[in-house]
Formats: sequence, C-alpha cells, structure tokens
Amino acid sequence: MPVDLLIPGVEIGHWTDPVARTGCSVIVLPPGTVASGEVRGGAPATRDFALLAPERMVEHVDAIVLAGGSAFGLAAADGVMEVMEAEGRGFETAHGNVPIVVGMALYDLGVGDPAVRPGAAAGRHAATNRAASSDVGPVGAGTGATVSKWLGADNAEPGGLGVATVQRDELTVSAVVALNAAGSPPLAGQHVLEQVADGSFERWPDRADPFTNTTLAAIVTNAALSKLDCFWVAQGGHDGLARELVPAHTRSDGDAVVAAATGEVPAEVDDVRLLAVAAVAEAVRSAAATVDG
Repeated sequence: MPVDLLIPGVEIGHWTDPVARTGCSVIVLPPGTVASGEVRGGAPATRDFALLAPERMVEHVDAIVLAGGSAFGLAAADGVMEVMEAEGRGFETAHGNVPIVVGMALYDLGVGDPAVRPGAAAGRHAATNRAASSDVGPVGAGTGATVSKWLGADNAEPGGLGVATVQRDELTVSAVVALNAAGSPPLAGQHVLEQVADGSFERWPDRADPFTNTTLAAIVTNAALSKLDCFWVAQGGHDGLARELVPAHTRSDGDAVVAAATGEVPAEVDDVRLLAVAAVAEAVRSAAATVDG
C-alpha cells in the first residue's frame, strides 16, 4: 500500500527492474528547499554531496536521487537534471540554470544482473513519473537491497525501500530509506546486541570477507530551517539508522543521509531532529517488514 509523504510539493518517483534487481528513486523538492547532509559509512558513493556542507554557497536542492548500481547508478542523476532543467528549475547562473541534484548510490551488483544499472533514462523515468506517495519494499533503489551480510553471505536477506511520516501538530517529517545494510534489522539486531552484552554471541564474521552494502536516507520536513539546521537533522537521521541496525555505519557501508526543509512551518531544530530520528527508524522497520510480506 502506498505511503503518503504529506508534505505539499514533495513528490517521489521510481524506476524498477525486477529481473535485474536494481532501480532508482527520485525525490523532487519544491523550489527554494534548503538541504544539507552527512555521510557516516566508510564506503560512500555520492554525487554533489560536498555542496551540502553548511559552509558551501548553494543552499537549495531540486532533487535527491537514491540509486542501486553502485557508483554506476549515479548516472541516473543526469536524467533527473534534464527533467529539472525542462521544468525551469536550478541554480541561476549568467548562462542558464543548473539544477542541483544530489545523488547517493548503494551496491546491489551481486544480487541480480551486474551489467544492468540505473542510468540517465532511468532517472528521467523516475523524475517524470512521480507522485505524492510511494510504494515500499522491492521498488526503486530498494529493488536489489539486502541486509544482514555482516554475518556472512549465506545469511543475507532482502532489504527494500521504506517510507514513513511522523507529525507533531503542523510539523511534518517524512523519511525515505533504501535499506541495504551490512548490519541486521530491528529484531535480529536487538538479539545480537543482547548476546554481545552477555558474552554469548559466537557468530563473529570473517573480517577478510568483503561485504558491499550502504543504507541511504532522504529526510524531508515542512519546517523552516537553515542549512546548518538541516545538517543537524541529517545527523538525527543517522541516529535513527543506528537505533535500528546492528552494526550500523561500518567501513563497508556508505551510509548517507540528506535532510531537506521546505520552509512552511516555524519549528525548533531539536524538535525536527527528534522527529527525524523517529521517521528514519520507522522507515527502516517499514523496509524490513516487507521481507515477511
């Protein structure tokens, strides 16, 4: 069942290849949306992420791309830029607008057909066919996602795309998570922590076995926030990942979070950050729940 984002002007679209088991998801933001972000995983694949730093000049972002296909999948942003340019979006320069499209990719090449990756055509499709709600599970960037790989490839289970929205009065925070973690999701992860704490955990992984993962999250709020505020909200998003995934932010994850604010509702940044923790945690659970249907 589709999940509503509940923030006016925010839309999401997907391109999904269920045979090759890869895809991409595009979140298109209203004009004037402020954004920042943070990477905590050790192996990120990103595009134009550096401009999200609070000290950088550009404040507004037009779209966020979550993609499978590892670094190859970042090419989906090219198609999104074409759609945004055709719609008159972008950072104004003396010789035309330059759409600001931030991309993040996860590694799913070993799940389906590694020769098939999201490209410009996939990005155009997702950006053109967008709506105010989204399906969850094996769709878009979550199509080839898997979890629990830190315990060995034989223990890998399907991940997926999760979406959640939380509210406090008029303040709304929505999170879209592509769950492709080395770590284990909520129930299994909590059991691991309990065993580690009491000394009974015996399934320590072989560190020489390279795992390829990454969980991506886009947080959007209707709050009026500065770019620095959005950075703090992105940190809260990582807190949400750490609450639900065990372990989180490993060296082989590229965990990255973008937080964007559309500016309609006055709010304290700490309140928005707390809602972001809850929204991301719920989106992880949303993605994990699709494993069992």
